[in-house]
Amino acid sequence: MRVYVVDSNFFIQAHRATYPPDVVKSFWTKVHELAEAGTIVSIDKVQGEICDKNDPLERWCTGNLPSDFFRDSSSVLKEYGQISEWANSKKGHYQPEAINEFLDADEADAFLVAYALQDIGNRVLVTHEVSEPNRKNKVKIPEPCDEFEITYMNTIQMFRELGVTF
Repeated sequence: MRVYVVDSNFFIQAHRATYPPDVVKSFWTKVHELAEAGTIVSIDKVQGEICDKNDPLERWCTGNLPSDFFRDSSSVLKEYGQISEWANSKKGHYQPEAINEFLDADEADAFLVAYALQDIGNRVLVTHEVSEPNRKNKVKIPEPCDEFEITYMNTIQMFRELGVTF
């Protein structure tokens, strides 16, 4: 079964800008349904990024996502090592701060890529980041995804693939 692994920006952009819950309730109902069905999941590092502000988004996540929604990222340390090797091999391109930020143990991006890599045939990364291969001050998720042939897409592409309409 194909599983969609969602980045922090899936929730943050939807909640704060694109689909505010007081206006687009059907979006949040669908997210809840997809999470309950196991169609969408995320990792503990994303939980750390969105559930640290005691804000309405954190309360929504706590009240509406299943207890197993945020998966333990310690299970992907082998794959994280591969992602880390790739990032470090790009020292001639990226600024040191960009690589350090990407590989920071508290940041989700490298762990999301590693989680998708662990089951590459069944996991799709959902992010709003877009490829910027010439950028030097930030490692964007699409760059390692392209390198490791990990499928990634944005929220609308995911909904289209799932046949979801509102």
